Order: sequence, then C-alpha cells, then structure tokens
Amino acid sequence: MKKLSVSVLLLAIGFLSAQEKEQQIEDVVIVGNRNAKRTKLETPVPVDIINIEKIQQSSPQITVQDLLNYVIPSFNSVRQSASDGTEHIDPVTLRGMGPDQVLVLVNGKRRHTTSLVNYQNTVGNGSVGTDLSTIPVIAIDRIEVLRDGAAAQYGSDAIAGVINIILKKNLGGTASLNYGISGRNDGETYQAAANYGTSLGKKDGYISLSLQLNQRGKTTRTQNHNLDIYGDNFAYDFAPDFNAAKALDDQKILANGLTRDDFNFQIGDAKIKQAQLFFNSEYPLNDQFKIYSFGGFSIKEGQGYGFRRLPSETSNNVYSIYPNGFQPTLGSKIYDISYAIGAKYNKNDWFFDLSNTFGNNTFNYDVSNTVNASLGAKSPTDFYAGAHSFLQNTINLDVSKNIRNFNVAFGGEFRFEQYDIKAGDQASYMRYDIFGNPVTATTNPDNISGAGGAQSFIGFSPQNALSKSRHSTAVYADVSYDLDKKLNVDLAGRFENYSDFGSTLNGKLAVRYEFAKNYAIRAAVGTGFRAPSLQQQYFNNSYADISTTGNSIVTKGIFNNDSEAAKALGFDKLKQETSMNGSVGFTLKPINKLSITLDGYLIKVKDRIVITSNITDDRLAVYGVESGRFFANAVDTETKGVDLVVAYDWKIGGGNLNINIAGNYTETKITDFHFPANLQTPQNEFFGPDQINIIESLSPKTKASLGLNYGVGKFNFLVRNTYFGKVIRDGYPFGGVQEFNPKIVTDVSVGYDFTKNINLTVGANNVFDVFPDLQIYENSYFGVFKYAPVQMGTLGNYFFGRLNFTF
Repeated sequence: MKKLSVSVLLLAIGFLSAQEKEQQIEDVVIVGNRNAKRTKLETPVPVDIINIEKIQQSSPQITVQDLLNYVIPSFNSVRQSASDGTEHIDPVTLRGMGPDQVLVLVNGKRRHTTSLVNYQNTVGNGSVGTDLSTIPVIAIDRIEVLRDGAAAQYGSDAIAGVINIILKKNLGGTASLNYGISGRNDGETYQAAANYGTSLGKKDGYISLSLQLNQRGKTTRTQNHNLDIYGDNFAYDFAPDFNAAKALDDQKILANGLTRDDFNFQIGDAKIKQAQLFFNSEYPLNDQFKIYSFGGFSIKEGQGYGFRRLPSETSNNVYSIYPNGFQPTLGSKIYDISYAIGAKYNKNDWFFDLSNTFGNNTFNYDVSNTVNASLGAKSPTDFYAGAHSFLQNTINLDVSKNIRNFNVAFGGEFRFEQYDIKAGDQASYMRYDIFGNPVTATTNPDNISGAGGAQSFIGFSPQNALSKSRHSTAVYADVSYDLDKKLNVDLAGRFENYSDFGSTLNGKLAVRYEFAKNYAIRAAVGTGFRAPSLQQQYFNNSYADISTTGNSIVTKGIFNNDSEAAKALGFDKLKQETSMNGSVGFTLKPINKLSITLDGYLIKVKDRIVITSNITDDRLAVYGVESGRFFANAVDTETKGVDLVVAYDWKIGGGNLNINIAGNYTETKITDFHFPANLQTPQNEFFGPDQINIIESLSPKTKASLGLNYGVGKFNFLVRNTYFGKVIRDGYPFGGVQEFNPKIVTDVSVGYDFTKNINLTVGANNVFDVFPDLQIYENSYFGVFKYAPVQMGTLGNYFFGRLNFTF
C-alpha cells in the first residue's frame, strides 16, 4: 500500500531493543512513501516504531491499545464504564483528535472500522473508531505510528495520523502464558497465545499462524462502603413523595432480610472474553512474481452493567419479578473478520502491487437481568436487542519505480462500504398498554403503566433497521527526492470521489534538510479530509414514550440525518470534514546511540462531525417527535502541540541500559459553530458545556514517559513512569466542573531467562496504586461513581506474571 513520506519520532518508548543489530532493522520505515530505503531519522515527518515482541515481553499490558497507551504519549485509550457498547470497544485517539480521525492499516492495507458509534458522552463522542483489540499481540512484529496528516496518500480518516500494524513473517515459533490480577482481587486476566511460522515454497515464501485466547474479569470501583442510597439526595429526589419512597424500600429490606449492601452498584471494567486467529503468508511464483494473503477472525463476548433500578422506582421495575430492584447487564457478541489477497510484481525496477482487502464487524446486543416494565409480570428478563454491522471491501493498485534519486509512485483505489442495523426482539423495544397491546400514536396514555423496552438498553426496532451502502473511487500520485541523505522532498496528491457526497482533492509537501552531519530540520504542510462514516449518517435508535405533559405518545432518541425530524430543524446531510495540517521539527544525533527529536504541529479541522445533546423544538411535534439527538458538521477545531523524544543506549555495568524520555503537549479548541440558525433551544441544551468539554479538555493535554530498560546477563529490568496531565470534566447539566490533578503511574518488571528459549517476567502496572482524583459529589451520581474513567483509568494497581517461549 502507499507508504507516506514520514519520519520516526519515538523509539518505541522505553523498549527499543538493546541489540544494535535489531535497532538497525527497526530504523527502516515502511509506512510512508514508496521509498523503503529511509531510516527513522531520514524522513520528513514523525513516526513511532514499536517492536511489539520486546515491549510485550516486559510490559504489564496485554492488548494493542493498552501497550500503545503507555509507549506513545500522543496516543490515548481509556476503558469506559456504564457506557453501553463503548464498554466493550475502547475508543483510541491520537494527538487529541477523534477516534475516527486515525487511520489503521495492517501490512499497509486499510483496515475496516467497528460498526459501533460512541454516543454515551465518552471520549470520542459521536465518532466511529477501529477496534485494535481484534488483532492478537502475538501476531504482530512491529507497529508504525505516523503522527501527521496523511489523507493525500491514504485517503479518508488520516487527519491525525496512521497506525500501521506489521504482522510477523519470521520462521519458528513463540508462545506466552500470562496471568494478572488487580490489587483488589478482581479484574483477573488470563492470556494464552502462540505463533508459528514456516516456509512456503523453495525461496522466501512463508506462512505465519497466530492464536490468542484472552479473558478479563470485571472490576468493581464504586463507593459501596459509603453508599447512601437512603440519604436525602439520592434516587428519591425523582420520586413524587420522598418519604413514601424511602419507607417502601425500608419495608422491602426488612421483609427480605436484606442489608443496604444488597443495593450496591456494579461500576467498573466490563468482563471480556476473546478468541483470535490470524495468519500472514506470501508465496513466490518466481523471482518477479509473488502472491500474498493475510487476515483473521476475532470473537469477543462482553458483559457490562447499566444503572441500578431501586425497589421504589416502580415505573422501571416489576415488583413481582425483582422485589429488591435490579441492575441490568448488557452483553455483547462481537464478530470481526478480515482478509486480504494480493499479488506483487517486480520488472525492471517497476513495482506493482494489486490487492483486495475485506473486513466486517458485527456487534450483537443482549440485555439480561432486566424487564420491560410495561409488560408487568409477563415481561421476559432476557432480551435480544438487535445488532449493527459494517462491511468494507477495498481494491487497490500501487505502482512505483525508483529512478536514481527519485521515487515515483501512483495508483488507484475502489472501496465499497455497507452498514446495517437489525431489529431486536419486539419486547426489547416496544412499549405496551395495560391490555398487552403495542403502543401506537393513538393509544390512550392513561392505559400505559411502566416504561417500555428493555431497561438500560432499548433494542433496535424495525423502524430503526436499515441497510445502506456507498462506494468511492480514488487516484493518487506521489514523488520523493533524496539527495545523498541530505535533502528529502516528498510531494503527494490524491483525488477521491464518493457516491454519497461528491469529490475531494488533497495534497501534501514534506521536506527534510540535514544542515550538518546528524542535524536536520523537517517540515510538512498538507490538506486532508474525513468522509462521514455510514454509521454517523444512518445510526438511529428511537423509541416510543409518553410525552412530558403526559397526554400523548411521542418518539424520542437518536435520529439520522435522512429523517423528517432532522430536516424540520434544518440539519443538512453530512459532508466531509476538511483539514489543514502543518508541522516543523528537528532531528539530532549528537553522539552515537543518542537521538533527539522535537516536532511541533498545527491541525485545523473544518465541519467536524459531532452528535448533539438532546434537542427539544416545537417543530418536531408534527412528526410525533418530542426530542432527539442528531449528527451534524457542527464545529471547527484547532489543535496544536509538540512532541519531544530523547533516546539513549548506554553500556554500563556489563549490561545495556535503554533510556527513553518522551512527552507530548496537545491543545484542542473549538473555533466556530455551524448549527442551524433557527433552532429554538439555547446552545447549552443542544451542544452544551459537557459536549465542548469532551472535545477540548476531557483527555490529558500533557502526557510524558520516562522508561529505563536494563538488560544484564540473564536478567532484564524495567522501570517506567508515565505522567498523565491535568484533565477537566464538566458534569453539565446534572453536575459541576471538576479539575483532576496530574498523576504519575509507575510500571515495574523483572525478567529472567531460564534458558535461551524460556523467559519468566513478573511485575506490576501502577505499582503505587494511583487513581484519578475522587469525583465531586454532584458528578458522581450521588456518590456511586467514585472515579471518572479519565487519565489512567480506574483499575488501580495490577500485578502480572508471564512465561515466554521460543521454539
């Protein structure tokens, strides 16, 4: 696939190989333009190169997103809690942008996104990202993270950068067994993984197979021991008669021999089980012609939790089924499949690469330990709530040739995408009257008792179900010029046409100049775009409810931009986001084995897509809608920041010490709004301070890492400190503004080689048990949510042991 002109910023923070030979191999940059002769300090824009096998052997983290979170300061990934599907697929960001502004490649080929839209006011609200956890760590050779706009080479989604995952192709085998547990005896993790590669054919052919099994237990991080559910300001604030509601719950406690602990909430990490099978292969037919294929399958089952329903919440509960109330469980079954097949041909230094890459992600919802209260005692307690899926197929042709100091490349791409929503069981979404009939617009509200649909997650209805598709066609060209490793110039352009919104043309210029031996300046400027995802265009989840006045049946929820409700309010059809990226930096190598890189950047995005808060407007009434949320190209943003990395390899005490210091500062501001001018609700109601907070200050602006990795004899020692900067969380409209102080998390591990082929590593993540600041009471749902999932998350300390094998 197209290899952007890029340069290396991070040396795999804290973990580049101690062996000089391995470092030289890692120096070569694959992601970038088609000039594969460049090393990390010879390319015009920053790239991180991470040797996954070395990092994973000594790190506490066991998934791709968690590993990157602790080795790349500009990368962020935080587990969410009580946030529907987002509990099961961690949103990831780069340079403070959205999850959908990071393009993921595997072996240089575009990878499909997940079908999940984040809409529960988490990081990446309103966006669709790529689930990095679907790729087994054991299958990965290295990861290259380009931190610069790359739409001119790769097309949509590459506004913030590109993550290129390179699969293993080595011969022989590796395996690992991992066990871990938190300091609070929960969140147990089990992982068993194996990779084996063998040759195919007589020359240079190979096939590499990888199998990985994971299980992560749930965690509980609620304020259980101090939970005051009978205080003066808990759920009874919403009851018509506070004292009557309190007395009702007290009676049930006495009658059933319960204690207040029986009403505790389950708040924390979801339980996850996952199995992954991947392969990577190449077979040479002759010296000029090779065929290749790679891909894999992942199945993930998750179990998260919704808000607890108390006994006194009679409209949400059926007393005969749950006399003590209940806490719903949201289960997921996520199937992810991908494969690529292609051919490479090399003739007279002309290089041709023709490929077809397919990917599909399907997310099924099951809700259990819950009720449809409108059905009363007849209600099921388990519901299939529907599913959504996303399919992507990409045909790509790349052609390149190296002519003296020039590398010329051009090619084309055709991509087809399809998005589907499937309805769940009728009881998962329907509201019924007291006679057991489905509620319609003509139903008398007096004949309705109890909330409809599955409590915690209302299923998708036939009105939500749909199947939508589109296609795009692109052509591109890029030229690079290298003069004796002193001057590098890259120029790229791309034209792309989408069937649903039209065409876009983007370009990029990048330059590196070595003004003295081992001292260089680099800079880049380019335009970019991100096509609105089909998920953003068509996701909807609306349901029937009683109006706030109590005298009619209305529809509420999320509506797509094709809906009459969206048109009534003046929302336009979604169009592409456009961006302007600029960067300038320095690379220095003042002495052998010491490298320093410093890069600043500016990213301006126009017409960024967001999801609104809940909008109420009188014009919706004619369509039977009382309120709704919508996707819109509603804001312009400006992101600026700087990355600094210092890496040094030091022979000391008979061993080798890798010292890596890396830091990132990123600041994003909303510079303009583009909401319909005639909305009748104030801005605080349709895009409030909480929504602005998610974009501007919910992620750390500053993040830094100091990694010390010392290998001597059969021992390896790791100490890594990661600094998570200040975070601000706005609890509007129900809470207040809180500033979370900076935190430092310390990882440690000790590894020992029993033999050449067997290694044991033990250690800890967050060994000093650091948590984010306690939430202020008004943001914690009356003390239930003790911590917000910001900065390093809410796991606390985590201890692990890992056996690594080679054979």
